[in-house]
Amino acid sequence: MSEINKKIVFSGIQPSGEPTLGNYLGALKNWVLMQDEYECFYSIVDLHSITVRQDPAALRAQIKKFMALFLAIGLDPEKCTLFCQSHVPTHAELAWILNCYTMFGELSRMTQFKDKSQKHADNINAGLFTYPSLMAADMLLYQTDVVPVGIDQKQHIELARNIAVRFNGIYGDTFKIPEGVIPKTSAKINSLADPTKKMSKSDENINSYILLLDKPDDIIRKFKRAVTDSEAIVRYSPEDKPGISNLMNIYSAVTSKTHDEIEKEFDGKGYGDFKLAVGEAVADLLKPVQSEYERIMKDKDYLEKIYSEGAQKAYYVSNKTLSKVYKKVGFIKKGF
Repeated sequence: MSEINKKIVFSGIQPSGEPTLGNYLGALKNWVLMQDEYECFYSIVDLHSITVRQDPAALRAQIKKFMALFLAIGLDPEKCTLFCQSHVPTHAELAWILNCYTMFGELSRMTQFKDKSQKHADNINAGLFTYPSLMAADMLLYQTDVVPVGIDQKQHIELARNIAVRFNGIYGDTFKIPEGVIPKTSAKINSLADPTKKMSKSDENINSYILLLDKPDDIIRKFKRAVTDSEAIVRYSPEDKPGISNLMNIYSAVTSKTHDEIEKEFDGKGYGDFKLAVGEAVADLLKPVQSEYERIMKDKDYLEKIYSEGAQKAYYVSNKTLSKVYKKVGFIKKGF
């Protein structure tokens, strides 16, 4: 294994639900861009997904689907490390240790715990409460410099930083303190049905999101049904026109056109023309991704090779950190 000289990035996504256009334009597109500049570790964080009950067969299928989509959007296993979190045991091992350096009050203040507890009142399990310690382990294991995040994840980054500072304060320099960065090219994509909310793969309304594997006709149909307003003028104003502004953000992210250019392009045209243009642009963007996804899913040996080799590299790198942690806290060296 070669030593890592570039700055290190870690990011992960849960294999729950279906990957959406929001996932792609808000995060995954930036993963592709970052793999040329950084040493990137990208994980399907399947351990996190079981804080909510999952159907085992469906979960296995989802994990493979997400891995194939990683490759289909342009992530290159020669440039980045792709792996399943559950295949790298250092994540769970470090998470337990970090549990012992994470304060109860810190975990109780996490907004996602409060939100998920309300949604899953019949299954408020310990993992749902302590998963931020596992998230901290995910980041700290790789001596991560940069963690690309959305605004809703900044709380987790701050907790990971606090845990690392606390541990370093007790035992000396052990963890690099990661920096949470909101990529400049990230697009905040909201629901087509309720543009005041983020586009989410867990939304019950199928018309609220675009899936990366949606057929072109379904994509265009969903955009035609997107919530707008009665003004019938394509103008960017997030507060007054959240629906149209959301569609403009999507069109801008897909075509690289500015809001001013979009306004000029559709000056004097109605919402019908604009919605159709957005739908067609998105369908054209996703067509090659879908084609490559279908090809990869047919090659099961290749897919297994990618995530197996990725897990081996991730373990090699992360075990260096875990071994240092074990020594710091007083565990004796393994005899195997």
